[in-house]
Amino acid sequence: MKDFVNFWLRLMVKACLHLYFKKIKVQGKSNIPANRPVILVANHQNALIDPLLLATHTRLNPFFLTRASVFKNPIAAKLLDFIRMLPVYRVRDGFSTIQQNQQIFDKTYEILKKNGTVIIFAEGSHSNARNLRTLSKGFTRMAFGLKEKYPHTEPVILPVGINYSSHRKSGSRVEINFGKTIEVDMPNSQSGKLTKAVEKALHQLVVEIPNENYEENLKALIDHGVDLTDKEAVEKYLQTGTVDNPIDSFSGLKNKLMKIFHFPLYLIWLWRAPKIKDKVFDSTIKFLIGFALGPLYYLVLLMLALGTGLGSWALAFLIMAVISLWGNKNPQE
Repeated sequence: MKDFVNFWLRLMVKACLHLYFKKIKVQGKSNIPANRPVILVANHQNALIDPLLLATHTRLNPFFLTRASVFKNPIAAKLLDFIRMLPVYRVRDGFSTIQQNQQIFDKTYEILKKNGTVIIFAEGSHSNARNLRTLSKGFTRMAFGLKEKYPHTEPVILPVGINYSSHRKSGSRVEINFGKTIEVDMPNSQSGKLTKAVEKALHQLVVEIPNENYEENLKALIDHGVDLTDKEAVEKYLQTGTVDNPIDSFSGLKNKLMKIFHFPLYLIWLWRAPKIKDKVFDSTIKFLIGFALGPLYYLVLLMLALGTGLGSWALAFLIMAVISLWGNKNPQE
């Protein structure tokens, strides 16, 4: 039952992600291995959107390690369990909870033993900043723990970079880059070697803007039309100041039309937005509002069109809502 629900959830989420984003580009799919235990290590810039993209744009049907604090609500915990998320406890959650991590790692070993996939965001936290932070050792513990418990297994690390034109707005673009797999073929005593190899691979996949003068460089990149999802284009501009293929400028009209024809949903967002303490969750909340309430909103418009005196007006509004959703396009930021 759980697998059935997960399958249909992933189909619906994938469809909605393609409505939420203007374009989702996937590079390096040929690097995704088959019939191997896969530990997928990705950067983490966009809260729940990152795992949703990875769950719906690979054939791996993965499990996820995520921070335990989001499991505090029993209803949320049940839902997260259905979408294959596993809690990881941190020191800030209390020393008494850290011991529970061994149970979670034991569960990942059973998943990987069957040539399954586990995704870990190894930076240990999320941030909208376009650079790679220091990696934690969770993925090496998982890889070597698996080999110790099941010596016959041959796990690989699959590095993935996720890059956004805008982290917090709908109608933006995202590029997912799958790198070449990294074999776990060294002894546990050389775990640092594995960490450096994965870190090097991720640096080649993630768009990075130096911390020094970050805001100034970001503004310059945007002003000159550099595609913020294109690592080579960003590096070339930062090094030479040149742009080969600047992206089109944005008028913002299409985004305004989308808000007008989805005003009830936009009103819910305006009510909810001030309560979001961590702005990295902005995109996640927007997506969840659309995913949960969008179909209901369209159904109400359809019922008004078919069964009331507002028929022609409601039908026109419904058609414009759909058109504006497909045409939604936001500037980079």
